[in-house]
This record gives sequence, structure tokens and C-alpha cells, in this order.
Amino acid sequence: MGILQDKVAIISGASSGIGRSAALLFAAEGACVVLNARGKAALEDVAKRIQETGGRAHLVAGDVSSAETHEQLVAEAVQVFGGLDIAFNNAGTVGALKPVAELESEEWIQTIATNLNGAFFASRYQIPAMLERGGGSIVFTSSFVGTSVGLPGMSAYAAAKAGLMGLVKGIAADYGVKNIRANALLPGGTDTGMAGDQSQKDWAAGLHAMKRIAQPEEIAQAALFLAGPASSFVTGSALFADGGNSAVK
Repeated sequence: MGILQDKVAIISGASSGIGRSAALLFAAEGACVVLNARGKAALEDVAKRIQETGGRAHLVAGDVSSAETHEQLVAEAVQVFGGLDIAFNNAGTVGALKPVAELESEEWIQTIATNLNGAFFASRYQIPAMLERGGGSIVFTSSFVGTSVGLPGMSAYAAAKAGLMGLVKGIAADYGVKNIRANALLPGGTDTGMAGDQSQKDWAAGLHAMKRIAQPEEIAQAALFLAGPASSFVTGSALFADGGNSAVK
């Protein structure tokens, strides 16, 4: 029996990278998973793989910057699997890579909308469903960018990811007594589509004490810790899974 046996989990950004690895891992640990990303075909591939190994998966394609997407995700989690216990709000975007004074207003707004507004919309709908189950665990993917370092051209992304920590602490303060935990997972550089080409990955590796970037499966294990019972007394916190990035200056 897995450590998430019969729990119901929403995972956004589940079609690739960290989200995909988390979806496969959470399902292998017994969770019923509701998968979200914008691309339906890629989600169907992940759901098929889970189902072929005996897992339970349902998918909802949609943009996380839209409140309606999160409303639908929660409604279908309740309808299909009976409730909601866990949310891994992982989807995000790097956005336009420009110095602040060169950013167009719409570029700033879109990066904040996806990374921060989407996190608010997610929690706005997830929390009431978790209260119906007597509690739950919400995990947000933040970043070392904006919390321990700044990188050129990434101010909008950094501002959004740093802002997630305020949301995490607010949820912890509001709902800790009601057995809802909220935490942020801060990965270092990870070998996903957002990591760029090999030269960019090699550059990012040099930022880390371990002199490499993570595999998505490694970050998924950290997400599992925050989602599951091993972290039952952890809330309002930031878990750095960054290969020592925050330790190297």
C-alpha cells in the first residue's frame, strides 16, 4: 500500500517535467490523480501510462491563469473521485526574459498571472474542498530565483515566485487550525523543457554546489514528502531542493 493510498490529488503542469514525474509517482503511491496542463494530448499520454499500471487518473486541460480551470479541476476531483486531499500547484512559466525596463506591461502581467494569480485561484477553490475532507496539503512550486538569488532578465518570474511565499504563509496562518497545510517547493535547475539548451543547462549546473541540475524525478520526491504524511507538522515553509544553490554565492 502506497503512502498516498486512496488520497485524491490535483497536479498541474502534469504533461511534462516535474509535474509529469509527480503524477506518475503520486499514482504509484496510491493516489487518484487529476491531471492538468494546457495540452490535452500530452495529458492523455500521462493518464494512459498511469492507468496501464493499475493507477487512477482523470484529466482536465486548461490554463492555470484562469479561475475557471481551477473551479473545474476541483469539481471534477469531487465528482470523479469523491473529494480532494492534495494539490500540487506546479504549473508555471518563465515568461519574457528581459531587463525590467524593457518588459512590456503585458509580458509582466502574463508572467504574474500564470505563476501567482493562478496559485491564488487554485487555493481559492481547493481549500473549501479540503475542508470538506477534514484537511489537506497544498504544495506550490516556487523557485530559488527570487528567493535566494536574482538572475538577469528574470525579474517578473522572480517577483511571482517570491510572492508565492506570502501566499503560503497566509494559508498556513488562516487554515493551520483546520488541518490544511501549505508549503512551497523550491527546486534548483531541473532538466525540463524550461531549462533551455545544453549550454544553458551547463551554465545552470555551475550555480549549484552539486555542480549538476536535478532530474524531474528528484524534485517529484520532494513534492511527495510535502504532500504526504511524513510532513504532517510542516506548514508555511519553503523546502529548497536546489542542489545547494542557496548555499553557493
